[in-house]
Amino acid sequence: MFKRVLLQVSVGIAFGAASLAAHAADITGAGASFPYPIYAKWAAKYQEVTGNRVNYQSIGSGGGQQQIIAKTVDFGASDDPMKADLLEKHGLFQFPAIIGGTVPVINVDGVKPGELKLTPQVLADIFLAKITKWDDEAIKKINPDVKLPSASIVVVHRSDGSGTTFGWTNYLSKVSAEWKEKVGEGKAVKWPTGQGGKGNEGVAAYVRQLKNSIGYVEYAYAKQNNLAWAALQNKDGKFVQPSQEAFAAAAANADWKSAPGMGVVLTDEPGAESWPVTSASFILVHKSQDKPENAKEVLTFFNWAFENGAGMAAELDYVPMPKAVTDQITAAWKTDIKAADGSAIWK
Repeated sequence: MFKRVLLQVSVGIAFGAASLAAHAADITGAGASFPYPIYAKWAAKYQEVTGNRVNYQSIGSGGGQQQIIAKTVDFGASDDPMKADLLEKHGLFQFPAIIGGTVPVINVDGVKPGELKLTPQVLADIFLAKITKWDDEAIKKINPDVKLPSASIVVVHRSDGSGTTFGWTNYLSKVSAEWKEKVGEGKAVKWPTGQGGKGNEGVAAYVRQLKNSIGYVEYAYAKQNNLAWAALQNKDGKFVQPSQEAFAAAAANADWKSAPGMGVVLTDEPGAESWPVTSASFILVHKSQDKPENAKEVLTFFNWAFENGAGMAAELDYVPMPKAVTDQITAAWKTDIKAADGSAIWK
């Protein structure tokens, strides 16, 4: 089912220019690959229900921010929430659309999904190239029952400007002082080791192909590509598996009103059940709209997804935004997003 949805949306992207003439309400978006699986699924169902097409390109959060600033798309998508000064500078409105989790994925012969355990320190040391062999004593100590090869670890990371990388490096900066000092956080960083793949798609493909590799992808990509993932030790010291419930636990106490543009970062949250690398993905639209019809269709699509897309999100192990939060979002649309003449778009 998931492959069919991706194919439908890919066709929509490829023939988007031709279809725009036939569908006046078609809209375009671009950005984060983290939410692409669920946006693809929503878009396919939305087209089936309404006849209107959402052409979304998975190009990375950095590209999504650049394209919405340049007004080459109707909406941008980013997992790295834009800061208040940039939102104001570019006249953008930001809101969270979905919550999910980033997971470490591995390709080690004989190791099943969720069988390998990693502590925050060990994970950071692998990406710092301080731990370079799978049978390193630090890994064996927390995995006494897992047969690990005496093979070099191949690190795979993102090569593009990525909100998934922002979340991953934000987490590593919180749990490792050395990582914070030497590498830091951002959509793109100077990696101490490894090779890069473009998008969650590219990282998943490399890990699937390269023996003894480790990378990081949104959970849906791990499942879709039949990749093994590692359990992580969370802030409460518990080893947890990635799941919709674990992502929801991490987001349970989020104060969405506290951050400009609701840009809450959900990494390393407390709670015995919390997945440590949880994040929201955000949508960016211009507050003043030269194309109000397109803007209204963007809002209509996401409102439809908020009201009808929770089940589809759960099927892909994303966490839908709580109704209290979506009510807050749609209320802000009425006051903050307007046509160029000042009239309201969302009523």
